[in-house]
Amino acid sequence: MNIKRHMPARATRTATALALASAIAISLLLTGSDGATAFNAGASDDAARHISIPQQYTAQCSNGVAVPNPADNPGLVSDCAALLAARDTLAGTDGILNWSADVGISDWDGVIMANNRVIKLWLGSRRLNGAIPPELGNLANLSYLDLRYNRLTGAIPAELGNLANLTHLRLSRNRMAGAMPPELGNLANLKTLDLAYNPLTGAIPPELGNLANIEAIELHFNQLSGAIPAELGNLANLKTLDLANNQLTGAIPAELGGLANLTHLRLNANQLTGAIPPELGSLANLVTLRLGGNRLTGCIPESLRSPLGSGEIFAIGLPICGASTPTLTPIPIAPRFTEQCSNGVAVPDPDNNPGLVSDCAALLASKDALEGASDNPKGVSGGLNWSADIGINDWRGVRISDNHNRVIYLQLRSRRLNGVIPPELGNLANLTRLALSNNQLTGVIPPELDNLPNLLDLDLRNNQLTGEIPPELDNLSNLAGLVFNNNRLTGEIPPELGNLANLTRLALANNQLTGAIPSELGNLSKIQDLHLNSNQLTGEIPPELGNLDDIRDLHLDN
Repeated sequence: MNIKRHMPARATRTATALALASAIAISLLLTGSDGATAFNAGASDDAARHISIPQQYTAQCSNGVAVPNPADNPGLVSDCAALLAARDTLAGTDGILNWSADVGISDWDGVIMANNRVIKLWLGSRRLNGAIPPELGNLANLSYLDLRYNRLTGAIPAELGNLANLTHLRLSRNRMAGAMPPELGNLANLKTLDLAYNPLTGAIPPELGNLANIEAIELHFNQLSGAIPAELGNLANLKTLDLANNQLTGAIPAELGGLANLTHLRLNANQLTGAIPPELGSLANLVTLRLGGNRLTGCIPESLRSPLGSGEIFAIGLPICGASTPTLTPIPIAPRFTEQCSNGVAVPDPDNNPGLVSDCAALLASKDALEGASDNPKGVSGGLNWSADIGINDWRGVRISDNHNRVIYLQLRSRRLNGVIPPELGNLANLTRLALSNNQLTGVIPPELDNLPNLLDLDLRNNQLTGEIPPELDNLSNLAGLVFNNNRLTGEIPPELGNLANLTRLALANNQLTGAIPSELGNLSKIQDLHLNSNQLTGEIPPELGNLDDIRDLHLDN
């Protein structure tokens, strides 16, 4: 019901006059002589920080509907005016925002208030396809700005650097372009900066090193270039730094090794060069380290192995610093395979890539043995498309090192392979991971695999392998994961496995192994997962296993 219809004419005129007087009073509080709204009451008078708001929005927000009791709430009137001025720019053509002077601000979409000020904007997934309005920089009490999962375009306005109380800035998964404004370094209370999945360009501002309270910087999947600022090493509270999938160049700053609270560091898929700083080994809380897909040289600091194991570092394609390199005994490969791999198709520029030609030939020599009597048509899912007529970068399950000159990874899980493991795989001198699990492979584990000095993971589980575990595997001094469970292996557990000083996982469960558990396994000081169950082992559990301080998953029962 419209109450005004029942009011006497005099009462109506009186109410209108009071509303107008209230609007004038609020206007005088919030504007200067030029009629433009100031940044916020009580804030600095620095003119560079003031964002002009047209007087019409202040008048609308003073109507007693959008902001109740506006004369007593000048700060909320200011916030209301800033949002009304921002609405059309932010919404674009498809976004729907009910922000209006005819709706109380407490009912506006995505607006959260406390103490009569706007403190949060939750506007994720609102189909907004405009731009971020600079007027949002007037929301002096804003602590949370979430505009994720929209289609916003344009640049990030420098005025967001005015938001002194902001703790979370989430703008990911939009279409914003341009450079990151250095003014974001003014956000002294910021804890989360999430700008991922945007086509942002330019350098990472070194001013981000001023964000003393920041805990997470998420800038992955942009088009950022230039060097990683050493100033990021100043961020003592930082837990996550994700700069993956950009176009960053230069070296990894050694200063990042000072981030004592860092748990996740992702720098993969950039164009970084140089060596991995040994200082990263000081990151005692590190759980995730991803450096693959760069142009790094040198070796992986030994100190990075213990907290990370093999799962995170195999993709880097570099040897472990200080690791011994045994003399390799090449397995003869028929000359025809080397000739095929030198045709300029399988291996580009073969004369300058003899190592990759050698790897290519070893794989071609292995192909038929691995596939066996496969019922999969060649070239379709499940078969191996390895051929001299296809570039080795496109061979299924084959990964090449960052500098494109050696094979570092064979991922052939669940390919319905029913052949045998060829000894020629022992020629892949730079291989870091060999995963042949979940197939129907038969035959024995070839001892020639001991020729793989850089191997970190050997996963042969869930096949039909028979015979004994080759004791020669103790030559794999870098091995962190040896997983043979769910096969038909027989014989005793080789005591030589106790020489694998870097082993973190040994899984031999569900085989037909016999004999006693070797006491030498007590030497595996880094072991975390030890699975020997469901075999035919006899004897007592060696007391030496009690020395395994890092063990977290132990299965020994038959």
